[in-house]
Amino acid sequence: MKLPFSSRETMPAQRRYALQGGGYSLILTLVVLALLVVVNVLTALLPTTLTHFDISATQLYSVTSNTKAVIAGLEDDVTIYWIVQADEEDNILSNLLAKYESLSDHISVVKRNPDVYPGFAEQYTDETVSNNSLVVVCGEKSRYIALDDIYLTETDYSSYFPSYSYSFDGEGAITSAIDYVISDELPIIYQLEGHGEGELPSTFADQLEKDNMTVETLSLLNVDEIPEDAACLMIYAPQSDISEEEQEILANYLSQGGKVLVIAGPTNDATLDHLNGLLAAYGVTVHDGVVVEGDRAHYLLQTPLALIPDLNDNAITNSLIEDHYYPILTLAQGLTVEEGASGVTTLLTTSDSAYAKAEGLSVTDFTQKEDDLTGPFVLAVSVEDISGGQLVWFSSGTFLEDAYNAYSSGANVNLAMNALASLVGEGEAMAIRSKSLDYSYLTISQSTASLLKTVMIGLFPLAYLAIGIVVVVGRRKKKHEAV
Repeated sequence: MKLPFSSRETMPAQRRYALQGGGYSLILTLVVLALLVVVNVLTALLPTTLTHFDISATQLYSVTSNTKAVIAGLEDDVTIYWIVQADEEDNILSNLLAKYESLSDHISVVKRNPDVYPGFAEQYTDETVSNNSLVVVCGEKSRYIALDDIYLTETDYSSYFPSYSYSFDGEGAITSAIDYVISDELPIIYQLEGHGEGELPSTFADQLEKDNMTVETLSLLNVDEIPEDAACLMIYAPQSDISEEEQEILANYLSQGGKVLVIAGPTNDATLDHLNGLLAAYGVTVHDGVVVEGDRAHYLLQTPLALIPDLNDNAITNSLIEDHYYPILTLAQGLTVEEGASGVTTLLTTSDSAYAKAEGLSVTDFTQKEDDLTGPFVLAVSVEDISGGQLVWFSSGTFLEDAYNAYSSGANVNLAMNALASLVGEGEAMAIRSKSLDYSYLTISQSTASLLKTVMIGLFPLAYLAIGIVVVVGRRKKKHEAV
């Protein structure tokens, strides 16, 4: 018996339409999924500069213009070996290395698992290598970057109980290493010796190495002039005076375009008349004794000999001013600049309440006497010679010591390095500050907190409830009107 209608014809129309709609939905879903896969693949091929956005307060995942300038000048290939075990990669470092790789075709990042390549790091360092350490290589030159040089810990002694601050210096360490391995010649800083000069503090010495400055000692007793390859001459904390002949050599060096950094304060017994004569030639007088600060807001550590000077606008001080850093000058001499002195720029000054005690380092009574020399005083100057020579002078021989630098949160060493960068004339790989990893808390008053609670817990829910009631009532009203 033949049925009057086929199965397709007897199928209810509603079911047939449902199957057709389901088929279309399936096809559309597969097309969308395919597009998503293609988009994800293409996005993964894009540089991180186009796919990652840094919204952190300290720009933790960004690189500075200094780094971009160094990388823009690359002509040789640089390889950054990332020594890390599988699945132990540091996320912040991973993001930063991707940034470097995206900035130039000359930079490549290569992972080296110490479990697979146990002897790899021994080619470049004798240190114990930890996970997430780096080795930067260009040709025959290399530099090892330990994890401790990337994640820094600083101790703050400003309170009764020391506290610790943590920062990320990956960019500074990597850019400095790149600048080192690609440079044929590094600036040489000659440190004067033969006058009881102090040994460079470890933090300052480490920063000189990081900024790719080579330090060599020099005695003027057996030479007639400063070596031609000197980028700068540094005089650090002398305890006795230079000779008249040495003063003449230094003066000639400045007059021929030389660069000199002097870090010198009061001494126990000697007077530094010939050394101070270098400044006197430009109209700056160095006063005997030690500066005492009379304004409580301008000294630290409960001693008026630990000065917190005012910073004047200058390329050497601007970065500290912008970031609200305050250097501390300890056991300093006072300087005064003659009116109309040409080429002299004051960098640091005391308050008007400062005065100088003639007893110098042996002072025990800090109260101001009638015969004390009254301020204000200049504590640091930058002098430009008409030949292009430059002399930067700090009137404290102790402010770079590690303890005082820690009290200033690193501002003291930063200030000295800014001065050297100004003298040497190479600042691209320098002054890249580490980025804080400490939490920043929002402090609000009790009244503001109460207002926020009222708004968030009371007003917002009531507002949403009112909106919901209006919507429901409106819909019911339309429904009744339609009926």
